[in-house]
Amino acid sequence: MLGWFRRLLPREDGFFDMFERHSRTVVGGAEALQQLLLGKDIDHWSQRIIDLEDEADHITAEVLLAVRRSFITPFDRGDIKDLIQSMDDAIDTMHKTVKTVRLFEQKEFDPLMQEMGGVIVDAAKLVAEAIPLLHKVGAHSVRLNAIAEEVMRAEGRADDLHEQGLKDLFKRHGRSDPMAYLVGSEIYGQLEKVVDRFEDVANEISGIVIENV
Repeated sequence: MLGWFRRLLPREDGFFDMFERHSRTVVGGAEALQQLLLGKDIDHWSQRIIDLEDEADHITAEVLLAVRRSFITPFDRGDIKDLIQSMDDAIDTMHKTVKTVRLFEQKEFDPLMQEMGGVIVDAAKLVAEAIPLLHKVGAHSVRLNAIAEEVMRAEGRADDLHEQGLKDLFKRHGRSDPMAYLVGSEIYGQLEKVVDRFEDVANEISGIVIENV
């Protein structure tokens, strides 16, 4: 009877499988956003992000359900919840960027916006690298801390691009076309927020390393 009951419980390894599945949706969303910012097939890449965000929401729900049902979790339940939700916030913010692009029917994007798209892809791939390493936190603590630091540097780079982008926008449109400035600044702001969400993920990873090593 006890063996049958145990088989009904989620395996500890199942959390890592769900984390990795989610990280793949985040990378896919980041790559789609990068393509969208090139200004080609905008509708296609927008829909790709929307579909991946929906998939990510379902995985997040799976993780939260597993947390409630599991007697044994790989690390603190609160950390599991915070990690998956911070990852989900990243792709949610990509979706919000799509909404902004669609709302203002934006078809062209500044080179610095495109560069921010590259930073977002880099940050997403760093997170995807970190997730499977959490399976053995102690053995991979050095690399996990290094990844967190790399994400922080990416966030700093995005801040610089955001600031420079706003300056360029104002020079071009600040007095002659306030609406163009408003739209551009909104898109820059959303892109910066995406990278901020990856910084949140990096902070969660750092916290898990501290608590488990």
